[in-house]
Amino acid sequence: MKPTYQALLCIIALGLAGCSPDSTTPAPTTANGKYPIKVTATVGMVADLVREIGGQHVQVTQLMGSDVDPHLYKSNRDDSSALLRADIVFYSGLMLEGKMAETLKNIGTKVHSFAAAESLPAGVLKSDGDLRGHPDPHVWMNVDLWSQVAQNIGNELARFDPEHQADYHSATESLRARLAKLHQYGIEILGCVPERQRVLVTSHDAFRYFGEAYHMDVESLQGISTESEATLSRMTELKRILVERNVSSVFTESSVPKKAIEALILGTKQMNHDVRIADSLYSDAMGREGEYEGTYIGMMDHNFTTIARALGCDSVPEMGFRGWDIHE
Repeated sequence: MKPTYQALLCIIALGLAGCSPDSTTPAPTTANGKYPIKVTATVGMVADLVREIGGQHVQVTQLMGSDVDPHLYKSNRDDSSALLRADIVFYSGLMLEGKMAETLKNIGTKVHSFAAAESLPAGVLKSDGDLRGHPDPHVWMNVDLWSQVAQNIGNELARFDPEHQADYHSATESLRARLAKLHQYGIEILGCVPERQRVLVTSHDAFRYFGEAYHMDVESLQGISTESEATLSRMTELKRILVERNVSSVFTESSVPKKAIEALILGTKQMNHDVRIADSLYSDAMGREGEYEGTYIGMMDHNFTTIARALGCDSVPEMGFRGWDIHE
């Protein structure tokens, strides 16, 4: 084992005090000519874009699967190995992978890495005291912003592998055309919800970009990170909002425990207001691999369609975005 590899493994896999990588050798900036390119990606929302754009030229290893909370995820030795073996690493950044932040920083000294969400202009990012000044990382909840991230991933793949840049640019253009339609679907289908009912209540504050893009009032029990806890005062405030605006449905999230939302429901019942828990939404993780909801488009289609139906839109297509797109 080479000393530089051993030093990096100390930091990534073992976290031993005193270990540090040999930073004298910079990470490669172009592909080595062996295909498919070995890509390691952290979360599904990033991995799916890389698969769509990279096509046959990439082989993607995704570290975090469905129902996994990236805020709390702790890397293991298999993850460390996947990162070290990669030709290029893609991750979201903006502290989404909170407990992996140091690992990802260190791996960048040896493996070419790209923080997808951090490629967006700073002016479009939202900040919150909950993250002590760090931007809100949930930018994929605005499909238009995530389409810009797709463009940046396509550009990065083209720079890293110029031999196939035409393929990457073509795939990026095709993907962005589909994402533009998905974004328009979100605007139209949520615009169908009666204005008084456009209140999206969820477990944690992952939908602020969503609310701004699709004209929804977003309320949550927990802060931007799931490490935060719902307070009694926040619970009381949300109960008041649900009653005053006659909201009929609230939403759990696939990667967040339901306990706090269930307590909220119980509290509103004691105020003689019935609220139901609608189908779970996808926030920090997509659905299962191999299923429609296990893609970024499927994830967001599920969210748009589920929210619109639950909050009172009576003209949601039976197949959601897929049904809407066929008739456009």
